[in-house]
Amino acid sequence: MGGIALSVSVLGSLNLDIVCRVPELPKPGETVVGLGVARLPGGKGANQAVAAARCGTPTQLVGAVGRDEAGDILLTAAQSAGVGTGRVVRLADHPTGHAFIWVSAAGENSIVVSGGANLAVTPDIAGAGAAAGNAVLLAQLETPIAAIEALFRAAAGSLRILNAAPAILEARRLFPLVEVLVVNETELATFAGLAVDADDLDAVAAAAVGLISRPEQTIVVTLGGAGAIAVSRQGRIAVAGRPAKVVDTTGAGDCFCGVLAARLSEGAGLNAALVFANAAAALSTERPGATPSMPTRAEIEAALAAG
Repeated sequence: MGGIALSVSVLGSLNLDIVCRVPELPKPGETVVGLGVARLPGGKGANQAVAAARCGTPTQLVGAVGRDEAGDILLTAAQSAGVGTGRVVRLADHPTGHAFIWVSAAGENSIVVSGGANLAVTPDIAGAGAAAGNAVLLAQLETPIAAIEALFRAAAGSLRILNAAPAILEARRLFPLVEVLVVNETELATFAGLAVDADDLDAVAAAAVGLISRPEQTIVVTLGGAGAIAVSRQGRIAVAGRPAKVVDTTGAGDCFCGVLAARLSEGAGLNAALVFANAAAALSTERPGATPSMPTRAEIEAALAAG
C-alpha cells in the first residue's frame, strides 16, 4: 500500500448540518412531528479530516466556506479537533454549504445537501493541497470532479484514496488516478451497473473487481453493520461487522474513510487498517451527529481490546 507517510490531506466538503430527529423518516407527502433540532458541524471532507486527526495523524483540510457564521462554526470545530485549516479558503460570494438531515429513532437518516461554497472549489484551490512525499490524499465527491482530478494529478507519488460518494457516474474518470477506491454497497451497485446483495460476499467481490482500473488498485466496499471487504487482483480481505448501540449512522462511512487513511499513512497493513477503521465506524454510530461523533484513537483501541 505504499511507504510510511507523515500526514493526511483531505479535499472535501464542509457543511453545517441541520439535524432533526423524527420517530420515522417521512414518506413522500407525509408530515411527521420532529423530536428536536440541532446545528452540528459536518460535510464529508470535514468529517473525514476530523476522524483522521482524532486518530492522532497530522491532518489538513482543503476546501471552501463562505464568509458567514456557518463558516466560522465549521472552521472552529475542525481546528478544535486538531485539523489544519490553512488551505480552507473563505469565499465572499458563496454561502457555506448546508446539509438538512432527518434521523429516525432507529438511527437511519435521509439527507439533503446544499453545496454552497463546496461547489466553488477550483482546480487551483485543490491542487494547492497536494502534499509532498508519501502523504495520503483523500477525497470524496461533494466538491467538483475537476478539482479532485487536479489534486490527484498533482500528487501522483502519494497514496491517493477516493471515497466515491455520493455516486456520480462522471467520477469514473477519477478511478484510474487512485490507489484505493472506497464505496458502500449502494455506490458499488451504481458504478457496477447491477444490483448487489450485501449479504453475498462473493457477489460483492465480483462487482468490486469490475471497478478495478489498474493492476495494483484496491477496492474497499463498506457494508454497514456487516463490516467491509477489500478486493484486489491478489485476492480479498473481509472484516466482520461489530455490534453497536446505534443512535445515528450519519458520518459512519466518513469515519471509516478518515481512519483508514490515517492508519495507512502510518504504514499499517491493509488488514490492520480495515479492522481499525471498521471499529471506529461502529463507535461513531453510537453518538449523534457527524463530525462530533468521530472517536479518538484511545476509544478505538479500547473497543478493539474489549473484543
